[in-house]
Amino acid sequence: MSEATKTEVGSYFISNYPPFSQWSKEAVAEVEAAFAAPPLEDTPLGLYLHLPFCRKRCKFCYFKVFTDKNAQEVERYLAALSKEIELVSQQPIMAGRPFRFVYFGGGTPSFLSSRQLTRLVDRLRENIDWSAAEEVTFECEPGTLSEAKVGTLKEIGVTRLSLGVEHFDDKILRDNGRAHESMEIDRAWPWIEAAGFDSVNIDLISGMAGDTTDKWQEAVRRAIAMNPGSVTIYQMELPFNTVISKGVLAGEESPIASWEQKRDWLDWAFDQLIAAGYETSSAYTMVKPGTKFSYRDNLWRGSDLLATGIASFGHASGVHYQNLPEWEQYLGKLEGGPDQASQLPLGRALRITPHQALIREMVLQLKKGHIAPAYFQEKFGVDIRAEWSDVWSRYESEGLVVLTDDTIELTRAGLLRADSLLPAFFEPEHQGVRYT
Repeated sequence: MSEATKTEVGSYFISNYPPFSQWSKEAVAEVEAAFAAPPLEDTPLGLYLHLPFCRKRCKFCYFKVFTDKNAQEVERYLAALSKEIELVSQQPIMAGRPFRFVYFGGGTPSFLSSRQLTRLVDRLRENIDWSAAEEVTFECEPGTLSEAKVGTLKEIGVTRLSLGVEHFDDKILRDNGRAHESMEIDRAWPWIEAAGFDSVNIDLISGMAGDTTDKWQEAVRRAIAMNPGSVTIYQMELPFNTVISKGVLAGEESPIASWEQKRDWLDWAFDQLIAAGYETSSAYTMVKPGTKFSYRDNLWRGSDLLATGIASFGHASGVHYQNLPEWEQYLGKLEGGPDQASQLPLGRALRITPHQALIREMVLQLKKGHIAPAYFQEKFGVDIRAEWSDVWSRYESEGLVVLTDDTIELTRAGLLRADSLLPAFFEPEHQGVRYT
């Protein structure tokens, strides 16, 4: 794709390696074996909980979410999730290990009521303990919050709250299918500030349908005025299963800004955030000095992630896996039957090679804007500068990276298009394949 072309359908954001399209149900036995064995020595452990309920499906959303479940169905899901946590807690891979980080994602975790959240956490704590976790993240949609619910999040141990603002312009929010409008952001923010979380993140999206330079700049100014601990800005993409993507595939013109425009807007936003005292933490996130991001940093260094909930993605002792993605499949495994015990709802998996683990860590850490070749030499015994010398040389000649004795650093131009640089490091069999 040339830099000025419109955003067409296809995945852009790289979150794992090898591509998800290479995982298979035939490899589920591999993750079962990983669960049944002691953990690899000194591997950090994280927990992901998927809460797949939303008030509306955003037109750009590609996650497994549900907008049509009644209270009884939500309770059924929470009971199944609790059962899954119980089963996971009994696996030898746990071996009394503490969780270094916990992440409540979705969907919209804050869709749940205070009572549902409290009951869910009480059930989870019968089998697991995250009191020693250095970070507990909880994703929120502004319109689902109340002062009491924000207080509940603090009470259950949330340390990092991530608020899905995306934009402040009401027409843009409506046109992109967001459930909230700007007044709900303004209403919720004082409650969040008063709760005193260790860290609060605001999400924005560059290039939403209908955005303009003036509207984007106003959105960034408003985000900075809120003074959160971090601001994460994603560039709008169009994976295959979004509402907008289906229209584009049917012949409609893509309503999303060009990559060139999105990167110009992101470049401007980074400059404003730096002027306001923020530092670059990754290709997406600017942080106040001292702000940490345990979930990301551990995950990008090969930690184990026990994934729970429908369609969730995890990693255990060198095996990638995803839970079953369909409602009745997932619930059925956990509910069992008259003559069948409950089972872990594993859907597909892939055991990765040491070389694939190297590539995975390298491409993910490169998204932070800099990597140290010595880290990979020590952990994997590979000189990454020599292994991919032609790629580094090309990117250096294009002004995308700077090579020094100790580091490989992305320039601002490289940072703005970080994900597009990563497939060049993939193994030949994964070059050009569908990512998801």
